[in-house]
Amino acid sequence: MARAPTPARFYRAGHWFAEDSVGLLMKRLVVEMSARIEQRLAPHGLTDAQWRPLLRLRTGGPCTVLEMARWLQLDPSSTTRLLGRLDRKGLLRRTRSIADRRIVQLQLTDQGEAAIAAVPEVLAELMNELLAGFTRSEWRTLVDLLQRMLTNGALIRQGAMKGRR
Repeated sequence: MARAPTPARFYRAGHWFAEDSVGLLMKRLVVEMSARIEQRLAPHGLTDAQWRPLLRLRTGGPCTVLEMARWLQLDPSSTTRLLGRLDRKGLLRRTRSIADRRIVQLQLTDQGEAAIAAVPEVLAELMNELLAGFTRSEWRTLVDLLQRMLTNGALIRQGAMKGRR
């Protein structure tokens, strides 16, 4: 098993400033991105929340409600409500497993396939606008750094970094 890295010492309680907080900056960016995505997907009849499960089904194939909840990082009841709205719009189909009625399989419908078709272009355009002025190298570095932070988050969740101060 790989050894967990030693936690950084960039932040101090007595010298903490919101404008330097990576977490707050990421949160503000996510809120900004969500608002712009919502705006740009409105003509396609999708909300920011609705494109995610549709794209997952398009790229990852059929999956269960529980798998979708994990992937979306939502609780199962919120996921069920979201999927219900997509089902009522005719964008996906929910079917119960014959082997185990507790398992609900999800499949993208033809209408869902048509609805999700424009999303990758909308997302790529917005991301490119947000990355205006970045070099390719800076973009790759940003992606790598965010992936490292996610890896560290997983280590914290698993307790691998606990007590390493």
